[in-house]
Amino acid sequence: MAVSLFGLSCGSKAPIAAPVTNQPLAEIIPMDTTPVNTTPENSEPVANPVVVLKTSLGDISIELFMDRAPITAGNFLALAKDNFYDGVTFHRVIPGFMIQGGDPLSKDADPTNDGKGGPGYFIKDEFYEGSSNVAGTIAMANAGAGTGGSQFFINIGDNTFLDYDKEPASSKHPVFGRITAGMDVLAAISAVDRDSHDRPLENVTIQDVIISDDSVSVVE
Repeated sequence: MAVSLFGLSCGSKAPIAAPVTNQPLAEIIPMDTTPVNTTPENSEPVANPVVVLKTSLGDISIELFMDRAPITAGNFLALAKDNFYDGVTFHRVIPGFMIQGGDPLSKDADPTNDGKGGPGYFIKDEFYEGSSNVAGTIAMANAGAGTGGSQFFINIGDNTFLDYDKEPASSKHPVFGRITAGMDVLAAISAVDRDSHDRPLENVTIQDVIISDDSVSVVE
């Protein structure tokens, strides 16, 4: 039996990204939640990049964890540099929980396909010791193991039930950054009026993503 993941994404709490596909998605594959060691043997200071989401309600600055989640953070950074996120909306907002965006289909006038789009590829799930979906972190939205692409969410509350070391193993969301400025903007986005599917009645749009000259030095 085919599963409508879009229906789940609107009716459940898990930040699900349902990719557009002609294949039925009938089974969620348990994730490999073994933490990866991303620390090189000869550790040197790492400069984590900072990006600024220029939204219709204000700016949100994010430190990307290249030191801990280089695949996931690197994917987000590459998409940002390619202007992939320009014009997408935060298509799902749940106060006290999270705001979700990154779907290119949210640029069109059809709200029913929001949450179903992606970049056309998937990336590897990336977990590391100490990773946690606490308030103020950014993580990948997905539809199960190995289905992350471009959709992401920002944790408004502490959502540790989404962490890699919590059951069930089918709903895990890799954390790849943290908010360094703009929590007031997140609060404003969380307060917008929404429909029954948690979609804002008026679009909250990512107008541009700026790669900041600032960076955060990390010494392992």
